[in-house]
Amino acid sequence: MYLLGIGIVLLLMKYLEIGPVAIWPWWVVLSPFALAAAWWTWADMTGYTKRKAVERENERRQARIDRSRADLGMGPKKRK
Repeated sequence: MYLLGIGIVLLLMKYLEIGPVAIWPWWVVLSPFALAAAWWTWADMTGYTKRKAVERENERRQARIDRSRADLGMGPKKRK
């Protein structure tokens, strides 16, 4: 996501001819978009995206369980 933001900022600077970016070649200005596409492709192909989503779901599930136990006065379950 950072690469996409950087790409948008560079694109605006190039289009509005602001600072040293105005004289940079277009391929340099557009390269963050290509890098972002490469990152997303790699993340999807290797399962990184799915793994992070599962980790977030497990953390939310465990927080919900701990909150329910605390509301019942049982306290959080101790992990071994």
